[in-house]
Amino acid sequence: MHSRWSIITLLYVLLINSVCGQIANPKSTLETASGYPALIEITLEELDTGLETGLFTSVDLVNAYIARIKEANVTLNCVTEINPDAASIAAQLDAERANGTVRGPLHGVPIIIKNNIATNDKMNNTAGSFALYGAKVPRDSTIASKLRAAGVIILGKANLSQWANFRSFNSTNGWSAYGGQTFGVYYPEQDPSGSSSGSGVSSAIGLALAALGSETSGSILSPSEVNNLVGIKPTVGLTSRSLVIPISEHQDTVGPMARTVKDAAYVLQAIAGKDPLDNYTSAQPFDTPPNYVAACDFESLAGKRIGIPRNLIDPTQEPDDTVINTFNAAVKTIQDAGAVIVDNTNITAYALATYNNGSTEEIVLDTDFVTDLPKDYLSMLTSNPQNVHDLADVDNFTHNFAQEGYPDRDTGVFDESLALGYGNTDPRFWAAYQTNLEIAGPQGILGLLKNYSLDALILPTNFSPGLPALAGLPVVTVPLGFYPANASVMRNKRGTLVETGPNVPFGISFLGAAFSEADLIGFAYAFEQRTMVRDKVQPYFVPNTELVDVVGTGGSYNVSKPMRRRSPMFAKRGKPTRQMRSTRLRQV
Repeated sequence: MHSRWSIITLLYVLLINSVCGQIANPKSTLETASGYPALIEITLEELDTGLETGLFTSVDLVNAYIARIKEANVTLNCVTEINPDAASIAAQLDAERANGTVRGPLHGVPIIIKNNIATNDKMNNTAGSFALYGAKVPRDSTIASKLRAAGVIILGKANLSQWANFRSFNSTNGWSAYGGQTFGVYYPEQDPSGSSSGSGVSSAIGLALAALGSETSGSILSPSEVNNLVGIKPTVGLTSRSLVIPISEHQDTVGPMARTVKDAAYVLQAIAGKDPLDNYTSAQPFDTPPNYVAACDFESLAGKRIGIPRNLIDPTQEPDDTVINTFNAAVKTIQDAGAVIVDNTNITAYALATYNNGSTEEIVLDTDFVTDLPKDYLSMLTSNPQNVHDLADVDNFTHNFAQEGYPDRDTGVFDESLALGYGNTDPRFWAAYQTNLEIAGPQGILGLLKNYSLDALILPTNFSPGLPALAGLPVVTVPLGFYPANASVMRNKRGTLVETGPNVPFGISFLGAAFSEADLIGFAYAFEQRTMVRDKVQPYFVPNTELVDVVGTGGSYNVSKPMRRRSPMFAKRGKPTRQMRSTRLRQV
């Protein structure tokens, strides 16, 4: 017998589907040949239907996803921790469902979180460094606590660029001492971007329903882009950072990375809200966050004014004209959806010059990191086996612990932060921060929105993270396209990762004012539903294990089948590989 809440939930799902026009495919993924959904495609609403009807259980989901993680990690190295209690938590949530208690739409659904979001359980919270191996926190991070309250099974921790890409000037996206090198899934040895690298890969190939990432400047948006995902980078202060290993209190934020806009909206709904442990959340202009799921309206672009700040798009930062040509075609799609396009809504010359050539962002991030790492995390630890209490201790540990990979991967960012010699209470910090707010605000994004009476801005995702980051403004990225099958293979400086190549995805971003996530989600949904870009190219690597393999096995399923590697990409490997200077800004 199901509770009144679970029945209402199903009715609500049906109603929202009707309102939003969610008919992505004429055949639901629940109607596969085996009778079970394909885990690389399944949406939350389809998961809820399967759980409610008894087609499978949360324990089945956990067993299937763990088997897929074990398959994927051999090649992709994307998950560093699997929750040893996941199956027992799933069994408890199954029992609640059987007794008529359903906490909400995420009840009994596994999600993977980035390994800088602390949990007070048997998993490590490392930020990819052995300096934090075995360290313990006094409680869950607020984000993890909110997920558990919503009925989410925190399945594991995803690998990341070490210290959220705030250690080295010469490392690689997706590498950490603790987790090794993560790879993307659309081309062999693909750069997964970062720093939420493992989160992006895990969500892309269905190792969980979705994943959480964190962003300071690009670390949700960029890995979502190259892994063909929807990524929501929330306004700083919409989601709590309490016991999330920090870089910058002024720029850090936590958000979802999912295969559809609506799934990302469901996850954001669960983690948004005020938290007395993070005073930035007190800036929220509402007591209860908006209904982000209901914002998924097919007609949301109708009558909206959408601006394009062309002087933020630098063609020299792209290997060819693929991204910009595809972006320009997407502008027509948005216009056909009823939007008014206001082109060449450019930021001021001063803002552009300061943004491209200034040092104020580095000053803000360096001083925040020196201050916030000990204040907001290291000082909170209840167990600190490596005895690291500030950035100088972490730097010293990194230099002297062989597995940290030093000096091959330097500590240039640590050293720069320490050499600055002051923290974020110094007047020099404040001057830099005010410059950032000016060029991103009145002379940048906020000025454009006001002066041109715009509802949002759009940019190719590669050009979207940096300016909004300076003022903590929200961005939503959606799949836009893929490099062609004969694209040149371009590698990173080390020659170890493919930055651009055949079938590598790219995205389009919607940018807005603080706390405008509901509007941006609506615009992103309207674009997504008209284009359905994600379905047009499949990853070269997909795990074999599906629900049909685990249902009824009592968790005894063993990974024995070879992993699936799709062959079309190997038929056309592109033009000869050449080295390229990385055109992407370092994502943190």
